[in-house]
Amino acid sequence: MQRPATAPRLVVRDDGLAERYRRVRATSVGLAGGLSPEDQVVQSMPDASPVKWHLAHTTWFFETFLLIPNLPSYRPFDPAFGYLFNSYYEAIGARHPRPRRGLVTRPGVAEVAAYRDHVDAAMLTLLDNPVAERLAPLVTLGLAHEEQHQELILMDLLHLFSCNPLAPAYRPHRPAPRAAPHGAAGEGRWIAVDGGIVSIGHDPAQDPHHGFAFDNEGPRHEVLLRPFRLFSRPVTNGEWRAFIDDGGYRTPTLWLSDGWAAVNAEGWEAPAYWRRRDGGWAEFTLLGEHPLEEDAPVCHVSYYEADAFVRWAGKRLPTEAEWEAAAKGLPATGNTLGTGLLRPAPALSPAIPDRPSQMFGDVWEWTASSYSAYPGFRAAEGAVGEYNGKFMANQYVLRGGCCATPDGHVRATYRNFFYPHQRWMFSGVRLAEDA
Repeated sequence: MQRPATAPRLVVRDDGLAERYRRVRATSVGLAGGLSPEDQVVQSMPDASPVKWHLAHTTWFFETFLLIPNLPSYRPFDPAFGYLFNSYYEAIGARHPRPRRGLVTRPGVAEVAAYRDHVDAAMLTLLDNPVAERLAPLVTLGLAHEEQHQELILMDLLHLFSCNPLAPAYRPHRPAPRAAPHGAAGEGRWIAVDGGIVSIGHDPAQDPHHGFAFDNEGPRHEVLLRPFRLFSRPVTNGEWRAFIDDGGYRTPTLWLSDGWAAVNAEGWEAPAYWRRRDGGWAEFTLLGEHPLEEDAPVCHVSYYEADAFVRWAGKRLPTEAEWEAAAKGLPATGNTLGTGLLRPAPALSPAIPDRPSQMFGDVWEWTASSYSAYPGFRAAEGAVGEYNGKFMANQYVLRGGCCATPDGHVRATYRNFFYPHQRWMFSGVRLAEDA
């Protein structure tokens, strides 16, 4: 890959924001390092996008929402890019159909890199402008948006490489950290969580760190919870294998109607990327194919599979309010992108006694909650208001982040969401039960 030239180092008014801009943009480029141009052009399914498209789209966001309206001297790199790299912003105008992004062989990788250079130089000029303070919230949104696409790059590459007969590895294999002795974190245990009226969601007025949150994380509101128990760690590969061996994928009474239809239509017999090898199971990961790690969290399961598993186990999924109540006060750190593991790792002994472990990182955890607006939610005015609000239908909420989530990106109030049949993301399961 031809890498973009180093962005010019300018003296800016908000050094923190400018440095974060450089860091986030460099991380995206780093994720593409070592990929061939061919790797970056192919689209393996309609839900995925080519790496080149992700690098261009995140650049288009800054050009469209920040540079064109606020920097009079700015000239768009190529007016045609507005059509090619718009994702779903209807208010901006027409766009290239999502399922055909892999057909856009031009502009090439080198031209997209030049596009990023062009926009980065202009953004650093903008951040040196007195208007930068007013624009800081929108710049921060753009950076959080790019971090989401960094995770998407890895999700989409995993699916792409899984379709390649050579089963290529994205990165060389790296051993996972040694797990806690079996019988400690390995077996797990139930953690009791008190019920009552709890506050859920982000409230900027009560955030002592004045941190960023997406609009769908608020407003903060009160929810009445009954006492419940949450398992101390996510469901493991070994536990999921027991579900398979017990006929879980062949028992219609365990499945929602749409889920059973998906099992039969797609031929599911195990999580995505599991492969039968020598009478057992192997798993294809970003590090290539390796024997299934029994104690690691199960990954790449749909909501339908998660729902069937908890029914088989005689338990249930937590609601998103329960998940957030259990996660409050825990450090939002774990096995995320910065560890370099690029796959879920077995549970370690919890850092805080009597609190669940692995709430952040490793795998996104399905909840029983449909993705919908919190009471009092109002989408922002204009095209930016399309970011989250218009997707609040027919999807389910996941919480906690995963091994491909950028460090510092998630928090207890963070709401991810996917359709119930999707499973190319790093999604897993945690059991809950009534107290």
